[in-house]
Amino acid sequence: MSNFVDKHFKLREDLSITFLGRKLFRIEATKDLKKHNVKAGDIGGYIEKESNLSGNAWVYDNAKVFGDAKVYGNAKVCGDAKVCGNAWVYDNAKVFGDAKVCGNAWVYDNAKVFGDAWVYGNAKVYDNAKVCGDAKVCGNAKVYDNAKVCDNAEVYGDAKVYDNAVVCDNAKVYGDAEVYDLSLIHISEPTRRSWIS
Repeated sequence: MSNFVDKHFKLREDLSITFLGRKLFRIEATKDLKKHNVKAGDIGGYIEKESNLSGNAWVYDNAKVFGDAKVYGNAKVCGDAKVCGNAWVYDNAKVFGDAKVCGNAWVYDNAKVFGDAWVYGNAKVYDNAKVCGDAKVCGNAKVYDNAKVCDNAEVYGDAKVYDNAVVCDNAKVYGDAEVYDLSLIHISEPTRRSWIS
């Protein structure tokens, strides 16, 4: 029985770089990926090893995926984004701009992480949620449904932001707080209690 896996890319050893002490390789498409508008022969971003990328996922531009991170399904990582540690980006998720997803964080479904946003720890961003600007989501926090965390906002601890809630400006949501329904939180004081619209 063969262990051969039909990969849609190859590592370009001649286009490798050293980043944070790790050797990363540019990828080259070996077949068309219509969903990503990628043609066989197109050069993508950087990964450390083949296990970083699978399914029909693609890494573009100067984006970097390394460590034990996994990008798979139809996910897309582009711009100068970084996915590292044990992070997973999958389904139709997109990580772009200068965003970082690391630690044991998961970004999946149709979620988007972009700008200079940072998702790390054991955080999960999913459904149609967006994390953008300079926002941080970390710890065991969850952002999901159609929620948005943006600007300099921080969501951490065991906090949850969901439904159509928006957490923005310098707001901090933490502990076991929940922000949901149509809530708009944009205060600069930390928020520890649950919010109900």
